Amino acid sequence: MREVTKRRWRVVLDVLLGLFLAFTVVVGAPSYWELAGGLVVVAGSVVTARRYPAVSLGIALAGTLAVPFPYGDRVPVWTVFVLVAMSYQAALRMERARPALLTGAAVSLLGIPLSLLVGPDGLGDWGSMMAILVFAGLSPWLLGRYVRVRGELARTGWRRAEEMESRQRLVADQARLRERARIASDMHDSLGHELSLIAVRAAALEVAGGLDDVQRDAAAELRTSAAAATDRLREIIGVLREDAAPVEPVQGDLGELISRARASGLLIDARVDSELAPPMVARAAYRVVQEALTNVAKHAPGAAVTVRVTSTGSQTSVRVVNAPPPAGPLPGAASGHLGLIGLRERVRLVGGTLRAGPHEGGFAVTATLPHDAAPVEETPELREAADDEVGQSTSARALEVARRDVRRSLFQAVAVPLALFGVLLAVSGIAFLYQWNSSELPGGVYDRLRLGQPRAELTLPERQRAARPVRGEPPSVPGAACEYYGTGRSWLDNDYAAYRLCFADGKLVSKDWFTEGGS
Repeated sequence: MREVTKRRWRVVLDVLLGLFLAFTVVVGAPSYWELAGGLVVVAGSVVTARRYPAVSLGIALAGTLAVPFPYGDRVPVWTVFVLVAMSYQAALRMERARPALLTGAAVSLLGIPLSLLVGPDGLGDWGSMMAILVFAGLSPWLLGRYVRVRGELARTGWRRAEEMESRQRLVADQARLRERARIASDMHDSLGHELSLIAVRAAALEVAGGLDDVQRDAAAELRTSAAAATDRLREIIGVLREDAAPVEPVQGDLGELISRARASGLLIDARVDSELAPPMVARAAYRVVQEALTNVAKHAPGAAVTVRVTSTGSQTSVRVVNAPPPAGPLPGAASGHLGLIGLRERVRLVGGTLRAGPHEGGFAVTATLPHDAAPVEETPELREAADDEVGQSTSARALEVARRDVRRSLFQAVAVPLALFGVLLAVSGIAFLYQWNSSELPGGVYDRLRLGQPRAELTLPERQRAARPVRGEPPSVPGAACEYYGTGRSWLDNDYAAYRLCFADGKLVSKDWFTEGGS
C-alpha cells in the first residue's frame, strides 16, 4: 500500500513539473514553431525522467540548441527552466556521469557551427548557449550528484558503522570474558587454597583423640564436603577457562607490583594503603594499578606516574595519573583499549566505578571500589558510555570521514562550474577580440569604395564581423549577398557600428554604415 501511494505521488509531482515547464514555454515562445518544439522537449524530458534519465537529459540539452536561432534580442528562457529541472533529476538517478558529460560535450560542439550558420551574432550566440549549459545544466547536475553521493555515503557509512560496532562489541566481550577468566583464576587460587586447608584440618580432627563417634562422623562429613567443594570449584573454573583465552591470575601485592614497575624504569610516586580492603576488592585495586602502569609504559614512556591507593572501612579508592611523556608517545603504539574494557568489567563485578581519560596532557585512571556492594547491572547505555569514554567509537570517526567527503563534493559542485565559466569567459573573450580586430575595415578604404567595382579588385579583411548590430540595419538589395566589417570603433562602446557591403553578380551594389538602433 505504501509503495502504491508513493508511486501515485511521483506521478502527481511529474505532472505538476510538466505543467509548470509547459507554462514557461507557452509564455515565452513568440512563434508557433518554437511553441511546438518547446512542448515536445518538455513532454519528452518529463516522461522519460524516471525510467530513462540519460534520455531525458539528452532531450533537455538538445533544447538549448534553439538558443542560436534568431529571436531578435532575447534568449528563449524556457530552455533554462527545462535544463535546470532535468539536469538535477538526471544527476539524482544516473549511476554513471559519463553519458551526461558526453551528451553535454556533443551539444556544445554542435552549437558552434549552428551558431555561425544560423545565429545573428555568431560566436556570441554560442557563448550564450554555453553560459546556459554551464549554469543551467552543469551546476544543477553537480548539485544533484552531490545530493546523490551524500545519500550513498550516509547509507554506506551507517552500514559500515553498524558492522564496526558489532565487531567492537565482539572484541569488548572477549576482553570482558578474559577478565572474568582472570577473576575465576583468582577465585580458584584463593578459595581452592582455603577449602584445601579446611579439608586438611577436618582430616586431622577426624583422627584426633578424645572425640566420640558423632564428632568423628561430623569431621568426616566436613572433610568430604570440603573435598567435594574443591572438585566442584575446579570443574567450574575449568568451564570458564574453556570459554576464554588463557590468562595469568593476579599474583602478589601492590608493593611488589610497584617495585617491579620501578625496576623496569618507570618513575613512580606511590602511596598505598589497602590493608582494610577485602580480598576481591584488593585484587580489583591490583588490576587497576597493573593496567594503568602497563599503559604508561606502552603509550607514555618516560612520564612520571603518581599512584594513590586509599582504603577506609567502606571503600577503597585508586588513582593513577601520568604526566605527558617527555618525547611524545611511541610511534605506532595504537591502543585498542581492551585492557580498560576488561578492567571496567572487573570493577563492575565488585560494584565499583571506573573513569579513564586525558588529564592535563597525560592520562588518569580512577576507580572507586566499595567493600560491600553487589555488581553494578550492565545496561546498553552504560556500555555505550563506557566505550565512548575510552575513545572506542571507530564508527563515529568513519562517519566523520564520510561527512568530509560529502563537504568536498559540495565544494566541487560550486567551484567546478565557476572555474569552467571562467575558462569559457577567457577563451570567448580572446576569440572575440581576435575576431573583432581581424574584421576591421579602415575608414579610408571604405570611403574609396565605388558602386559597380568588381569584388575581386577590392582589398577587404579576411574575416567578417560576427558581433554586429542586430537592429538599425537598412534594407538590403534583393538578390545581393552582403558582407559585414568593423568600423574601427572600440568594443567598449555601447552602440555597435558596422560597414555593410552587398554584392550582386560579383560587383558592389550597395555600401552602408549603420549602428545599433540607428541608420
